[in-house]
Amino acid sequence: MKSLLNRRTILMGQTAVAFLASLGFTATPFQTKASTMPTSNLPPAPSPKKIPHTINQLGRTRVDEFHWMKDDNWQAVLRDPKLIKSEVREALEVENTFTQEVLKDTKTLQTEMFDEMKGRIKEDDVSVPMKDGEWEYYTRYEIGGQHPLHCRRPHTKGAFGIPLPSYEDTKAQEQILLNEDERAKGHDYYETSGTSITRDHKILSWGEDTQGSEYYTHYIKDLTTGAMIGKPIESGYGDTEFSHDNQYLFWVYRDEKSRPTKIFRRHIESGEDAVIYEEKDEGYFLSLSTTSSEDYLVISAGNHETSEYWLIPANEPTKMPILVEARSEGLRYDVDHWGDQFVIQTNADKAIDFKIMTSEVMPPKRATWKPLVDHKLGRFITGFSLFKNHMVRVERENANTRIIIRDRQAKEHSISVDEEAYNLGFIGSAEYDTEVVRYSYTSPTTPTQTYDYHLVTKERILRKTQIIPSGHDPKAYETRRLYATAADGETVPITVLMKKGTKLNGKSPLLLYGYGSYGISMDPNFSIRSLTLVNRGFIYAIAHIRGGTEKGYNWFLTGRKFQKTNSFTDFIACAEHLVKKGFSHKGNIVAYGGSAGGMLMGAVANMRPDLWAGIIGAVPFVDVLNTMSDASLPLTPPEWPEWGNPLEDTKAYDYIASYSPYDNIEAKPYPPVLATGGLSDPRVTYWEPMKWIARLRDRSTSGEPMLLKINMEAGHGGASGRFDHLKETAFDYAFALWAIDRKKVKQN
Repeated sequence: MKSLLNRRTILMGQTAVAFLASLGFTATPFQTKASTMPTSNLPPAPSPKKIPHTINQLGRTRVDEFHWMKDDNWQAVLRDPKLIKSEVREALEVENTFTQEVLKDTKTLQTEMFDEMKGRIKEDDVSVPMKDGEWEYYTRYEIGGQHPLHCRRPHTKGAFGIPLPSYEDTKAQEQILLNEDERAKGHDYYETSGTSITRDHKILSWGEDTQGSEYYTHYIKDLTTGAMIGKPIESGYGDTEFSHDNQYLFWVYRDEKSRPTKIFRRHIESGEDAVIYEEKDEGYFLSLSTTSSEDYLVISAGNHETSEYWLIPANEPTKMPILVEARSEGLRYDVDHWGDQFVIQTNADKAIDFKIMTSEVMPPKRATWKPLVDHKLGRFITGFSLFKNHMVRVERENANTRIIIRDRQAKEHSISVDEEAYNLGFIGSAEYDTEVVRYSYTSPTTPTQTYDYHLVTKERILRKTQIIPSGHDPKAYETRRLYATAADGETVPITVLMKKGTKLNGKSPLLLYGYGSYGISMDPNFSIRSLTLVNRGFIYAIAHIRGGTEKGYNWFLTGRKFQKTNSFTDFIACAEHLVKKGFSHKGNIVAYGGSAGGMLMGAVANMRPDLWAGIIGAVPFVDVLNTMSDASLPLTPPEWPEWGNPLEDTKAYDYIASYSPYDNIEAKPYPPVLATGGLSDPRVTYWEPMKWIARLRDRSTSGEPMLLKINMEAGHGGASGRFDHLKETAFDYAFALWAIDRKKVKQN
């Protein structure tokens, strides 16, 4: 298989793409306007009915008065939201109307902020072409387009013998392989996944999700004739791989519980599907890939702490998968192929931050592994990529990344940067036999730069700098890296972005973003969004709390399961440190987090409501105890290693119950809260934010509004179009400004 854009990238962990509200910019500061927010005469808030539902579990009893909000037919609702029971739909519509009414005076502000963010996007942007054989593949957007076009053109030599950065000179030779805007017509939501192309460049496959439920329909297209091949594949998970001989497509089946449970092999010509692997453990998820050498197809099965790999020789696609190393609780490993040997990244033998091993045996069982790169505590190896004569690995230490190049003779050199806070991203190459790879550099003040790098000569060529049409002056802003002292003495990194010359007198409003789960690192990237706030006088900060991997894999391990509360106390420590250093003052901070970061928001709301002017929980995972006690939900069994299993373990039950945001709402003065969600979300189901807001409103003593906004046509990531997604960000940011203004007016 060869991906259209990049099939050989380092596995750096999923980024919280929808919720890392990264740091966007404009050239002209936009001063804060006078408040348009009424402080009284708010419309009457919805008052959902309460029906006590008693749950007895492991000798413990809890009562959930809003249990009725969960539609028992939720699995069908994911595929068709029209099937949701009428009383729930009506309640959601009432909540949406109330939220719009409360924030109606921010509509002009929302439009202004959306226009600013959109103005930082080059609407007809084009990615740097990636050479793959005789072709160069790239994506581009058309002016006004919400979704990309996947394209290719004949290879044109430039420096290093790789594509020129512009496609204008050969645009006449362009072939449009997939026009997402055309395919998206008639759909309120549209997203693609699993875009792949055969080795002979003649057949294309891609998946489409038109609901946000993450059930993909896969299509196969003959690029010579433009005709579709066979019937579409339904209930796909998103991953696909073609066989070496271009005769088969491997795909992952998503079952009725929204879990990837089977690997199928489809014969492209006949359309016949055969099951080649079935996962019996509902706590394990499946994925597909190929080795860097393209000699093997790879099936990965695993959860958050254990992994298992199976290999299929790419030139023998009908052969059954061969086990690499049987799953063993707590053992994690990844496997790749480097011509004459296999390369394994693993945490074996207590290598917390991972090491790299090799094996010259097929299959490469653990007993045959030999050391290549030793383990070093605090230096987290996030992943590696292999080329014919080189290995490239990415490491993270103290919340910054570096790229290490190693040749076959074990000589190493690195690509690094001197800034306080930055991110290097390894992109790689579409070809295995190459001496030229691609990487990106960005920082909170620096738009993304894309470089091609010669692995032997160490030369680099700047291929593209992210264009900000409305203008951007990096010198007008500054980034700082601070360190807060956590409750147990740990130092927690904080990345701060602000206008240069901002006085640290405690008067600035501050937005503090956090995530802290699944080992996902909140890298200090540039984006087009957050300076919309910074230009209005805000300071924007990211708290690199435990639960991520910014300070190594142990940073993740000490922020999960029975140490999860470290994430919450770290975030609070960051807020207090920023107050102490004069970046803001108590009650002048808006806290922002999404998904598992939304759980963080719920927890810190319960623990320290006095710190915040407002809280934004995007698709917030707040009903932790109930969700982790429902084994039918898509992510529950796979996430028991992350949170604990409260169905069987009393210690896990009691610990989750001690912090689960929904279960710990008390009669106290909460700040205004905005919760957002998607009706088709299979990850954080719509009823979690719905129940959270209902209970907050019922128990809070402050009288502050509790707001719910559910996208009735989307899933976990919100709106799918690049502009529609910005409208959702503008809405969240308008709430942040509204909350700060409201606090000021009430204090005066």
